[in-house]
Amino acid sequence: MDIISRKQFDVIVVGGGAAGCATTYNLAKAGVKVALLEKYDLNTQASGRNAGSLHGQIQFEPFDELGDEWAKNFLPGLNFLAESLKMWKTLSTELKVDLEVGGNGGLMVAQTSSDMLALARKIELENSIGINSRLIDRNELKEKAPYISQSMLGAAFCPIEGKANPLTTAPAFAARAQEMGAEIHTGIEVFEISKESSKFHFKTSNGEFVANQIVLTANAGLPKLAKFFGIDLPITDVPVQVSVTEQVEKFVNHLIYFTTEKLTFKQANSGSLLIGGGWPAKYKNNGEPTFNIDSLQSNLKVALKVCPSISKINLIRTWIGVGNGTPDHNPIIGMVPNTPGAYIGMYPYMGFTASPLMGQVLTELVVNGTSSVDLKPFSPQRF
Repeated sequence: MDIISRKQFDVIVVGGGAAGCATTYNLAKAGVKVALLEKYDLNTQASGRNAGSLHGQIQFEPFDELGDEWAKNFLPGLNFLAESLKMWKTLSTELKVDLEVGGNGGLMVAQTSSDMLALARKIELENSIGINSRLIDRNELKEKAPYISQSMLGAAFCPIEGKANPLTTAPAFAARAQEMGAEIHTGIEVFEISKESSKFHFKTSNGEFVANQIVLTANAGLPKLAKFFGIDLPITDVPVQVSVTEQVEKFVNHLIYFTTEKLTFKQANSGSLLIGGGWPAKYKNNGEPTFNIDSLQSNLKVALKVCPSISKINLIRTWIGVGNGTPDHNPIIGMVPNTPGAYIGMYPYMGFTASPLMGQVLTELVVNGTSSVDLKPFSPQRF
């Protein structure tokens, strides 16, 4: 019999991204016998493929498309991000790894007067929950970011935004969790989860695992896992592209967005520029995502419109990331309906930012049965 053909734990976490690794770390720190199961390697899906943005403001695209009423309903999710951003400030020290957390806030630049008015409405909503965003004019934008095109009228400035290194965060959580006794099992596919006699039984590609409680954080894999308990989760899974340039002298000190078209733009500590914004990849005939040259050209065109001075900087790589979404853009956090001891946690689109608080909240649910965060707006039963 294989050495791990059957193992029993207090808690099993499924999903080896930042949220799953953060949850495993917090559970191990609380003295819980915990194992993490990951189908691939750690940090190879959404958590490791994003550009490292730390978001703290309402994104303009859904605000523009879905309106003010949607934004009001999204405020609990935005507050979750704001609280998680506070945790990022001390995370490198706690995990004993330089996560390259930094930045001087975010600038959502606008080229039209109508977008400036929309930004003012958006800022008012952010201010209502204590996020000190403010509208800045062209002159202040030039002072903060002289590389931005002079055709821009101004921007929304959100001081709590920044960046971190997505390649190091989840592995750092996992390493600290292992130091505290957690087990990390990669390359294990979960075929079935059932509950028998108050325990959860996992049939996997490497034997059977048993746990008293479980936490599901597998993002794109959650719909399949949730079906084991008879529920449907409307989580979308869309491949998106991110590009990186050669290393250049530091000149971008903010997370940059553009209201009119998709763009995120920032500079890593290494000097490379990271250019994204949710431009879609495409699919091969076999269903696998692949590079989309049209999206790359469009993304770079927008970046040049906002920051013309980057035209002579060489692009060295474009990779495919993962965009997992929910219909209302709010996270899904809470007990699996009608299944005590089973919990779900995922944050759409901006889950990297949310991961430190997600790990804490899911641990509170497991250990205490309740959370310090009001989770009613995030209930899996709302769909």
